[in-house]
Amino acid sequence: MEIKFVADCMLGRLAKWLRALGYDTHYQRYYRPGDIEHLVKEGRLLLSRHRGATDHYTKAVLIHANGVSGQIAEMKERARLVPVRSNWFSRCLICNVLLTETRKDAARGNVPEYVFYENMAGIRFCPLCGRYYWPGSHRKRMISQLEEWGF
Repeated sequence: MEIKFVADCMLGRLAKWLRALGYDTHYQRYYRPGDIEHLVKEGRLLLSRHRGATDHYTKAVLIHANGVSGQIAEMKERARLVPVRSNWFSRCLICNVLLTETRKDAARGNVPEYVFYENMAGIRFCPLCGRYYWPGSHRKRMISQLEEWGF
């Protein structure tokens, strides 16, 4: 069974990187009362920098590090994070939705022209927010960072 996370409002950058690794990671800047409890009941593991929150739930990890590098290291150790490389960059970094392949006619006006002609097969689309993703220089830098973190 794939591990799913809910990251509290203090862990937005960590949530983005977990999504880049392919993990289903729910994140909002603000949670209404009861939201996190509902998400944990759905089977998500709570990630928080607030001890009171992690003490309240049995399925929770208290994150101590301030920076995302340290947070990722903690996740590798405590949550036994072992991402499958084929799942990397399969989710929208903003919405957390699985990306889909895009139609050629839909992508044409929504990505840079050189991307369209050089890498049409690599273009993915978020069906929720409408963002397009492709394997460009930003993704290469992210892969380098992930490899530096030991993935």
